[in-house]
Amino acid sequence: MSSFAFRHQPLKGLYLTYQLITSVFLRFPLWVLLNLLPSWRPRKSWSLTKAVMVNVVRHFFSLGSKTGPFLKIPNHLALATGVNVNGVWIPAANDLVTGKLKTWAQIADVSSIRLPGYWIHRKGVSIKVGAPPQPGEKVVYQLHGGAYVRLSAHPNDPTAQIAKGYVKNIDSVNRVFSVEYRLASYKPFQVAFPFPAQLLDALAGYNYLVNVVGIAPEDIIVSGDSAGGNLAHALVRYLTDYQDSAEVKLPAPPGALVLLSPWVDLGTTTECIPNGSVKTNLRSDYIGQESGAGYAKTAFLGPHGLGFGDTNPYISPASLHPSLSVDFKKFPRTFIVVGGAEVIYDSVVILKDRMVKDLGEGDGVKPGDGKVRFFVAPDGVHDYLVFTWHEPERTDTYKAINRWLAA
Repeated sequence: MSSFAFRHQPLKGLYLTYQLITSVFLRFPLWVLLNLLPSWRPRKSWSLTKAVMVNVVRHFFSLGSKTGPFLKIPNHLALATGVNVNGVWIPAANDLVTGKLKTWAQIADVSSIRLPGYWIHRKGVSIKVGAPPQPGEKVVYQLHGGAYVRLSAHPNDPTAQIAKGYVKNIDSVNRVFSVEYRLASYKPFQVAFPFPAQLLDALAGYNYLVNVVGIAPEDIIVSGDSAGGNLAHALVRYLTDYQDSAEVKLPAPPGALVLLSPWVDLGTTTECIPNGSVKTNLRSDYIGQESGAGYAKTAFLGPHGLGFGDTNPYISPASLHPSLSVDFKKFPRTFIVVGGAEVIYDSVVILKDRMVKDLGEGDGVKPGDGKVRFFVAPDGVHDYLVFTWHEPERTDTYKAINRWLAA
């Protein structure tokens, strides 16, 4: 686990200054030199720019595991304003909490709270913030990544490139909504907001869309990238598991689910696959040994313990633990995206295989057609839709999602 040894000033500032200087004058030229020839790059098809940028992002993650956040980011405590920032407050949804979710929340001492949320609209389309839906309108409910411990739903956050990509490239989508769910943290920082705080927050955001804005569940596309994909899956699982509960009246599940490089095994089982992607793709991906995944798991799982990540179907639907019981029979049509260069590639394939077993593979539209569509960008890194330089994979993926939603 990272010790965040340089989290305090002035050490933090001095360390980051040193890293900036050495990166500009030493690391960056070395990365260029080591990737000059295509045969030297982790993927021969990569451009020099792509190969170097993967090194840059990897180094950025490594620094964050030693310093903590570089800058103050928006969080669940306040609406962050700005030019063209469409923020709203989302009411708590404690009356929708039941079953295992209620038990887990009691163990973690968390409850549903009022939260900020942000809308991103298609340029040139006049829509009031939080306006009722237009006839036939589809709305994406996007849950951001960041290993549950970093990043934000704010439109200026790097992960907002995905929401912006949706409104730019998906014909049926004019706006995307994201909730500022609480981030987990652990020592040496304040211990706060373990699972299921984020699921409670995602549920509150979904309830806002259905029961406040008035969007029909079948017109909502729940989407998430990385840890947000984990959360999107957990939300849909809860909505389907307790749809017929006598204790609460949940909104119906969404019409579609999109999982982008989803983090679907927070345990250790898929890390032990012989010659698996966790090992073979270590050089071609930016997440790995120094990305802070160990800290993130500890912070997120909190009082439930690390073993909880091996056996809980909400957290690790791709776990290979023999005691895990998981099915997807009530899930909506689902589009799964993964990059072939990702360290988590194997776990996403396991998820896909399990979903296909229950739902079938296809577009999920024609009678008898399967509900699961699997899209692989052969040379894509983790969460590549966030990076505008990761072309043509980004554009190809949005085109595929657009065709799938229109089918």
